[in-house]
Amino acid sequence: MYFIVKKYIRNLSNKSDILKRLYIFLNALKMKSTYNLNDDSFAKIKYKENTGKKLNLENPKYFNEKLWWLKINNRNSLMTQCSDKVEVRKYLSSLGLDSLLTDIYGVYEKAEDIPLEELKGKFFIKCNHVSGINAMFDSNNTQNFDREKFNKKFNSALNMNYYFQSREWNYKNIKPKILVENFLETKQPLLDFRFFCFHGKVKMIFVDIDTAAEDGSHNPDAKRNIYNTNFNLMNFTVGRENFDTNLVPKPDNLDSMIEYAEKIANPFIFCRVDLYNLNGEIKFGEITFYPGGATQQFSSEEADLEVSNWLNIQ
Repeated sequence: MYFIVKKYIRNLSNKSDILKRLYIFLNALKMKSTYNLNDDSFAKIKYKENTGKKLNLENPKYFNEKLWWLKINNRNSLMTQCSDKVEVRKYLSSLGLDSLLTDIYGVYEKAEDIPLEELKGKFFIKCNHVSGINAMFDSNNTQNFDREKFNKKFNSALNMNYYFQSREWNYKNIKPKILVENFLETKQPLLDFRFFCFHGKVKMIFVDIDTAAEDGSHNPDAKRNIYNTNFNLMNFTVGRENFDTNLVPKPDNLDSMIEYAEKIANPFIFCRVDLYNLNGEIKFGEITFYPGGATQQFSSEEADLEVSNWLNIQ
């Protein structure tokens, strides 16, 4: 029952700024109340409240159960660097993949330091140490940009240790910063190609459409298709509804995208590598080790088990 109520409230919060702020405030209070829990106890509570199911860490069977096991037991220091949206750029450079990196304007330690009045054009602004704290700034359309609200939102995020949100150890020791990068312009709506890599090999691809709202914030109504490596639609969903397959044809450079994703993912047991395809030019988005905080639900148990079988944690 609690799971159903929480899901209902979360959906309502996406439709009202007041309810959204209230939801964030209450969620922050709840998060603080869990600081003293050990990782195992936190994992079981968090999983149950987000999925309505009991988490089995002793003998993980489903995909998300295995991800929670990895959260608690996998301690690869490279994961911290690759979770940091600033430091991950050095990792890609070490692989000779500088061409995948977007151009950045600057990196800042507090919101007030960003010289918005000097920016010319469109920019995407995000924190390096959390998920979902984003904004879009357009110097040609500033009338709806609330600087005070922006500063408050980002400075508040800078004081957050994202580890406590979902016990993702890789975020625990990241020094918070704000990254300002050039906005990615495309002729078509920007698509997120999310390559799920198991032991260094791409096994499935999430294609997410309309993930960002006009102000750069997360769009709760985004849709998603799931494809195999031949770009054939798979017969299940995870977290979001499908979109019309005619909207997104198979990319001509899909093989190159898979090659890049596997090169980036090679050191890791599991990760998701996000890439963009800008009019044929491939750009890097981010590396995620625990998609959706390891709580997104599969539309069928059969699909969940199929994906889980790709991940060997022994």
